[in-house]
Amino acid sequence: MHRKIKIWHFVFTVSAVIIILRFHLIINSAALLVSYIGLSFSNSIIALRQFNFALVDCLISGLLILFLPLISIMFREKIGIFSRSLNFSSAAVILLFFFFLFASLIAPHNPDFQKNIGVTKLLPPFSSVKVINLRSENINDNSPAGKFIGIKKKVVKESFSEEIILADSVRLTRNELIFFQNQKREIIGFEKLNLHNGKPAIHTRFFLLGTDEFGRDIFSRLVYGTRISLFVGLCSVAVSFILGLFLGFLAGYPGGFADILISRITDVFLMFPMLFLIIIVLALFGNSIFAVILVLGFSGWMSLFKIVRGEVIALKSKDFFVSARMIGLSGWKLLIKEALPVILAPVIVNLIFQYSNVILAEAALSFLGLGTGTEYSSWGAMIESGQNYLTEAWWMIFFPGIALFTTLFAANNLGREINAYFNPRLK
Repeated sequence: MHRKIKIWHFVFTVSAVIIILRFHLIINSAALLVSYIGLSFSNSIIALRQFNFALVDCLISGLLILFLPLISIMFREKIGIFSRSLNFSSAAVILLFFFFLFASLIAPHNPDFQKNIGVTKLLPPFSSVKVINLRSENINDNSPAGKFIGIKKKVVKESFSEEIILADSVRLTRNELIFFQNQKREIIGFEKLNLHNGKPAIHTRFFLLGTDEFGRDIFSRLVYGTRISLFVGLCSVAVSFILGLFLGFLAGYPGGFADILISRITDVFLMFPMLFLIIIVLALFGNSIFAVILVLGFSGWMSLFKIVRGEVIALKSKDFFVSARMIGLSGWKLLIKEALPVILAPVIVNLIFQYSNVILAEAALSFLGLGTGTEYSSWGAMIESGQNYLTEAWWMIFFPGIALFTTLFAANNLGREINAYFNPRLK
């Protein structure tokens, strides 16, 4: 009997693959957590100084990935979406979800890591370089702080390291290591190297999707760019939701002058090209990530306002709504308890389509240098930098373009599926 692949099957498989491929990193994450707890008791000042987002990200990702396979199995029947059949859109959304939550586990390198650019720049997909490990000054530091920093270096990926050298190839002699960088021959003695069983510790660094003009790993930047796109999209849609819901209810419920005034203001916003307004505002007030979120959220509330206003006008004459108003419910309680559950279906569909528009707008702004790409890795900024190397490094623009296209396609398909679910006549 043919059995379709369920969503929980895919979630379990992806989780298991990540655990297998990153098992050593997950174990080190657990050791890092234990070490940090011990450091907190022995020297709370140093522990506080070491506390940052990158540390929290690695610790949470390492613990959460262990529970995700169990969650997918235990709740496959209780959570209805887990038991649905898998399709391309749901698979893409799940992968984006994994990239968002577990970027520190999935990405092999820091997205901004640069070292020996002459060796690593513009490497094609499936390339590799040799990594020579230098002797660390703190290698024999057995204090709690020294142990913690040693484990942290294995878990938290840094944007630069003085303890490694990247080379095209290496050759060992009796007491020296010869390495080549851009056909230039260099020699380094064993006394400066990190030795393992009397031999230099050398390993290979692999670049799955190649590197950019600064030698940064494309795959790592693509994974971390997913976080920026999804975070900006979710927060901007939340801003649009709050504005559209509040203004729509404020216009539709009392009607009269408030309805006319807000509707005319909305028409003015719809008439004005919002992309130009966004560019002007960001050019004048800066392009921090929070500014981008607020501007994109403020520019997308009009369509939701139209939906909420129309639904509220239709609802306020219904018997259940009139009864709720007569028993003394305030305007806010009428909105939350009576109106919102009824209008939730069209609101969700609108927000999903709005979400894809926001992701595209953020990519366009980053492409123009006005988004978050100057401070964070962003798909739009990656496409912008890739256009200068289109003939010699096609992968710089191809892979972020595919990621952007797949995300938009999956989001629009998901919106159509949800719309069909709430409106069976559309199937």
